Amino acid sequence: QVQLVESGGGLVRAGGSLRLSCAASEFILDYYHIAWFRQAPGKEREGVSCISSSDGSTDYADSVKGRFTISRDNAKNTVYLQMNNLKPEETAVYYCNAVRAYGVRVEFWGQGTQVTVSS
Repeated sequence: QVQLVESGGGLVRAGGSLRLSCAASEFILDYYHIAWFRQAPGKEREGVSCISSSDGSTDYADSVKGRFTISRDNAKNTVYLQMNNLKPEETAVYYCNAVRAYGVRVEFWGQGTQVTVSS
């Protein structure tokens, strides 16, 4: 079954760290641009970070620059989001998104993983 599966969420105190994983099954993640989004209760989904398929270039929302790092391990067909110095306002469901980098648009979303940051 073609799917994206996020993991690594949990409960952490403010200032703590978590590493989220986004694993793909039945397709090669390296052929896709990958992005992490998050959605807090009552708020719109917002982009957090992305990594390009073509050259591995990365981008971050201003609010997470210097604290979050996105990376990919092609051998494991997995993309990671290392989150340091987490803040309570970053409590949200974090989603992984994959968009094929060539040809007809193909897009996948994961089911999300809950991140809760306590003050």
